[in-house]
Order: sequence, then C-alpha cells, then structure tokens
Amino acid sequence: MPGNADVDADRKASFQREALPHMDAVYRFALRLSASPDQAQDLVQDTFLRAYRSWDQYTPGTQCKSWLFTICRNLYLRQRERGQRHDEIVTANAPVGQASEGGVNPLWSAVEGSDPEGEFFGSIVDAEVLTAIDALPEEYRTAVVLSDVEGMSYDEIAAMLDVPVGTVKSRLFRGRRRLQKVLYDYAVEMGYLAAATSEGGVRDPHG
Repeated sequence: MPGNADVDADRKASFQREALPHMDAVYRFALRLSASPDQAQDLVQDTFLRAYRSWDQYTPGTQCKSWLFTICRNLYLRQRERGQRHDEIVTANAPVGQASEGGVNPLWSAVEGSDPEGEFFGSIVDAEVLTAIDALPEEYRTAVVLSDVEGMSYDEIAAMLDVPVGTVKSRLFRGRRRLQKVLYDYAVEMGYLAAATSEGGVRDPHG
C-alpha cells in the first residue's frame, strides 16, 4: 500500500503533467476577464492553488484546461461581486459628483450581413482586437475568448458556463457582431477590408 509520500509525489507529478502546461492559457483568459495584468496574475496564482488543493476532484485525462478556466472564472466573478459591494458602500457614503460622459461606439451598418461565425477575425489578431474584446459585456466576452481565442468547442464552453449550447451560440453571435461593428472602420483603415459605399458597393480604402 503506497505511503503518504508516494501519494503526494504522484499528486504533484500528475498536477505538473496535466495542469501546469495550461498556465499561459489561464493567464490569457484571466487577462481578458479582468483587463488588468496585476489582477490576472493574482487570478492565475489563486486558480492553480485552488486547483492543486482540489486535484482529487479532477478526473485525470479529461478537459483540464476547461476545469482550470472554470475555477478562474468563478474566482473572478466572486472578486467582482465583492468589488461591486464595496463600490456600492463607498458610493452610498460619498458626495454626489458630476456624471462623466462616456463615449459611444459607432455602429456600422455595412457589416450587418457579415459572417457571424468568426471569419471576420481571421486576419486581425492584434491589440486592437483584444481591446475591443475587453470592452464587451462579460457574458459575451467570455464566450468569444473561449471560442475564438482559446479554440474551445460549443460543448466545452456550455459545460464550463453551465448553460445550454444554444445560449453559447447566441452569446457568440451577439459578441462577434458587436466586435464586427466596432472594428469595421479599423479594418478598413488597415487594409484588411474594403469599405462599403452607401450604394452597397465597395470602394478601395486606399483610393
């Protein structure tokens, strides 16, 4: 019968073999959730600490990345909830100030017929896209990151978020459509897309 030292060694080896290779992916996910490198690093540390402590609950050889992402997202949501409660307390006891005017993203009708399944992003993978993703509402942002950045399937995302596959598809559709609208002008400027004219034709962005 194996001793405690052997069990601990096996546990550590299994964790290093299956969980640690996903550390970069978990960091990318945490960064997209939080939009803060410092908070993302804290989330990664907390995620892997929780994962190691709960390693007995993980079934070896299954979807470890999805499991880690689930832990990371739950930690982020709990932190956000605590932060919101703190902000509500501060706001309730602070003097009323002037409301700030937020910018509104323009909507371009030229992309209303664009492919909703992500082909728009095939050649645009840079900081501008990530900035636009960060600005999405959380439920859309999470679905887009998991699908289009991390390459997870509908079924994996549905299981992770505990929602039906149809809900995942709906969130992806809406999230991608928002990104298409926000990024259209940028894509034209960079030469990724030709701009549509008001008559429905296409004009050369360099012409």
